[in-house]
Amino acid sequence: MSAVRTIALVKGSERFVFRYATGNETQVIDALAALATDRDSRFDWFDAAVLSYQMGRRLEMELDEAAR
Repeated sequence: MSAVRTIALVKGSERFVFRYATGNETQVIDALAALATDRDSRFDWFDAAVLSYQMGRRLEMELDEAAR
């Protein structure tokens, strides 16, 4: 069973929360990109980059722990 991960961003009064199963990071990146291109959304490319970085850092930390 895959672990459920959460990444979140608070932007003003809005909160963007994404929950995903481990292994589905590519789909999350696609969703972030789709939201960033949506003109009706306040979520922009910088926000997508911040959340992508969060995901990458988490994966890096997990790999470091597994290597020990």
